[in-house]
Formats: sequence, structure tokens, C-alpha cells
Amino acid sequence: MASIASVTRQLGALEISSKPNTSRPTHEKKPSQSKNVSQLLSKFAAPNPFPVKATISKSSSQTSLATKQPSRPPSPPKPATKPAQPTIDIGRYDGGLELDNESRGEKVHGEAAETLALDSSVSQTRPTREWHLTDFDIGRPLGKGKFGRVYMVRTKGEPHYILALKTLYKSEIVQSRVEKQIRREIEIQQNLRHPNILRLYGYFHDEKRIFLMLEFAGKGELYKQLTKHGCFTEKRSSRYIDQMADALNYLHSKHVIHRDIKPENLLLGISGELKIGDFGWSVHAPGNRRTTLCGTLDYLPPEMVEGRDHSEKVDYWALGVLTYEFICGAPPFEDMTGYNATYKRIAKVDLRIPPKVSPEARDLITKLLQYDPEKRLPLDEVRRHPWVVKYRSKGHSTSMPMS
Repeated sequence: MASIASVTRQLGALEISSKPNTSRPTHEKKPSQSKNVSQLLSKFAAPNPFPVKATISKSSSQTSLATKQPSRPPSPPKPATKPAQPTIDIGRYDGGLELDNESRGEKVHGEAAETLALDSSVSQTRPTREWHLTDFDIGRPLGKGKFGRVYMVRTKGEPHYILALKTLYKSEIVQSRVEKQIRREIEIQQNLRHPNILRLYGYFHDEKRIFLMLEFAGKGELYKQLTKHGCFTEKRSSRYIDQMADALNYLHSKHVIHRDIKPENLLLGISGELKIGDFGWSVHAPGNRRTTLCGTLDYLPPEMVEGRDHSEKVDYWALGVLTYEFICGAPPFEDMTGYNATYKRIAKVDLRIPPKVSPEARDLITKLLQYDPEKRLPLDEVRRHPWVVKYRSKGHSTSMPMS
């Protein structure tokens, strides 16, 4: 989105101050988010809400852009009426954080405690102010993950930014032996700056939990939309794929391979723009060669199901699977007879595209779902593909009208 991109460029010199894989039929639905936040989220979910005073440029124009706080006028001779502050209903808090903290999790010790002592205020690259749970008004639950809950919250301090606060229980992370993976996920996401990638603004911890301060995706889960409609129009699908290709290209330029692209890991911003929202299987791979088998079965490429080395081109394959599922409503190699049948279809690239798919979309899907990773269509060429260009809004390559 051009407006977000322009703000991001202007803020580029500033420092920021502040789930397990399951099969699709049992994907847990989460409560829908409030419908009355649309008019205000663009102001209160700003791209750079938590600057560190020590690292901000002295330019008054940059400071005002980051904070948007008007200067206080001189006191009038008689009491002035304070302007009404716009408010966003963050919903009713259900007390879940306290209930959870009484019944689950325990303190961790030793090396694990050091690994999970995550605090963005002491980050070497992008330090934030120091944050605590008491800095937030907590609202409605947005969902549950394997290691904790996600809540809609508002900062108590001006100008009351809206965020999603994700909790992770340290002892459960240790029990699952994913301490380093969680730390890596957080370290990767905190350094990413792209309009189609969910922002991580900061993080902090207490004795038992880690808290992630995430961008609030105003229109919720993309998978919920896909479930509701069954499939998307080619126009809508094309614009999502355009945004995905742009975001993946950015990730790869940072030597980050996502490895778990699927509808369940995608969210929608307040303007309907796509947001990559989960980095649990991401890896920072300067060498671009990995051998770990991970991700979701329906989206795994042949080189991964066959146990061969893989590169960032696994994300090219996943983009092809995503294109097919958006248009057709189900992934292309899904076989209801069992996992082994799905594995075999992937390994053989047993691709069956229904007649309803347009020739242009068929061409893109086929060029992405190539057995040989080197033959898959590069992301730059995906964005120049006739099917993508055909539906792109003029001057707004990442815009997404909900039609």
C-alpha cells in the first residue's frame, strides 16, 4: 500500500522503540475481531508507534510523524474543554491471563531461562523502551496458540495504540524443546519491515511467560475468509498472490526462508491487505540450503518430502499451492485417503487443475509447481506475470479491495 510504504520510508532512519502443524479439517477457529475499529486503526496502529528517545533523529518533522501528538496550547484564562479523545472498543477482558498463570506453566532455570529471557529494551539492534504487562489495558481474546493466548490490547500511555499481545509459557516451550526456535522466530520478525508482513513492535517477559507486542490485523484471519467463501475470485486471489510474492521477495533478500506458507498463517490488515503473520518455521539461512523437514504436508515441495536439500525456492512452490487453493478452495495435492497418498502426489507433481481456472492462472500455477526448484518461476517474474498484472490496482500494487 503506497501510504504505508511512504510512511515506512520516512521512518526508515528511526529505531523501533518501542503453533503446531495440524491438518486443515481440525483448524481451530478464533473469535472474530471488532467491526468498529476500521475508522481509527490507521491512526492508532501506526507503523512506528514506540520510538526510543535516545535514538530518534532531532528532526521535528520525523518526531511528529512517529508520534502524531499535538503540542499543548497555552492555558486559557478559564478552564478549557478538553477535546474528546476517539476511542476504540477493545472488548471485554475475560481474565484469561490470570487464570492461565495460576494453572499452567512454571519457572524455568539454567540455560533455558537465559535463552527465554527475551526483552526488546536490551536488544542490540533495535532497543525499545522497557515494557510490562501493567502498561496495557487488556481487551477481548483474539485466539489461542499452543503456548498461550492472544489478546487485543491498548497501551495505557498516550496515544493509546492498539496491539495484539501474544503470550508464550516458557516451561511449555522447554517441554517442546523449541527454545532456540522461538528465540529465532522473535529475532527474525523484529527486524522485518514490509507492509505485507506482520510487525513485531517489542517483547518482554516475566518469570513464567514471554509477551510479544504484535501489529493488530484489523480484518482477522485470511483462512476464516477462505472458509466462509469456499474459494476466492481470481481477482482477489491475484492481488493476494501479488502481495505474497512481494513479501517473500523481501524475506529472501534478508536471507529468510519462511517454509510454512499456508492460509492459516496469513492475516488481513484494516484495508484488507495481506499480512504474513507466523514465523514459527522461518529460518535465517545465509547459505540458503537446509535439510530439516518441516511445514504443512499439503504445502511441502518434492525436495522436502523426498528428504533432499532445499532452498528459498520451497517458498516458490508454496506460492503455487496457495494460488491453487485460493481459486479452487483446497490444496492441489490433498488426498483424503491418507498422508502417504499425498506424499506420492507431491513427489510426482500429480497436478490436476480444474476447467474453471483461467488459462492465465493455470499458467502461473504450473510454472510455480515445478519438480525442479531451479525451474520454478522467480518471484520478480510472478509479479510481472499477465495474471497478476491484469488485476493489479493502478499505482497500488499491494492494494486489496475485498471483492
